Amino acid sequence: MSTTKKTNIILFSGDYDKAMAAYIIANGAAAYDHEVTIFHTFWGLNALRKDEQVDVQKGFLEKMFGKMMPRGADKMGLSNMNMAGMGPKMIKKVMKKHNTTSLPALIEMAQMQEINLVACQMTMDLLGFQKAELLDDITYAGVAAYLADAEEGNVNLFI
Repeated sequence: MSTTKKTNIILFSGDYDKAMAAYIIANGAAAYDHEVTIFHTFWGLNALRKDEQVDVQKGFLEKMFGKMMPRGADKMGLSNMNMAGMGPKMIKKVMKKHNTTSLPALIEMAQMQEINLVACQMTMDLLGFQKAELLDDITYAGVAAYLADAEEGNVNLFI
């Protein structure tokens, strides 16, 4: 029997604050020697999008999804008090004042700690995302892979 503790997180939300919570928990669990996986699905995929536009061939609907959704973790809105985009600017100013780590930095830290960042392949197909549009060094898998991880998990969270 393995003594390795496993933490699995489904990141469904595309909200900056909820994604931050997922990455804070993931990095904390990794610091406590947990094997950690974050399974990004639906709007949570936005945390893995590259900031810059990537030139890829897409159909009309896929192009529309890409334009309507935030490009990259730093462009995600807040779950509450978004205030037409002013909320994220205000919270980031407060975070900077209190020397709090930003979401993009938390994602980079997760990659350095070898947290398994997984993009849901089915959601990518539905929303028209291509691998070139997402960060490097992430895994692509379906729900069966998540369920296999979750079955062995000591901690399983849905955010």
